[in-house]
Amino acid sequence: MHMSGDNKPIGWWIKEVDRLLELAFERVLAADGVSRRQWQALNAARGEEPIEVALAPFLAGDPAELAAVTEKVQAERRRITNGIVDSEYLQTIDVLRRMAVNLGYQPTNGSAV
Repeated sequence: MHMSGDNKPIGWWIKEVDRLLELAFERVLAADGVSRRQWQALNAARGEEPIEVALAPFLAGDPAELAAVTEKVQAERRRITNGIVDSEYLQTIDVLRRMAVNLGYQPTNGSAV
């Protein structure tokens, strides 16, 4: 298969989007002294509670500051998905999930074989 211009395979696009996501969120979070990985860990730890409520016992910072960072992240997510309707987004997630399963991902424990 001949690849030229924007006609690249899915693996290339996945890596490129991941690289660009890293840069975008590092830029958004840098002023607050948080890395994307730290944000992901904090967000995962919150469960169903709003992040500022869940993390308040663990952070010395003002919950309002954490809420402001949360809004920055949400605004960046909206910017990134601008022009993508919900059905397209969900279809993309579904395709990637099925590809992961084909590659050994086990949805029950979130790991590969």
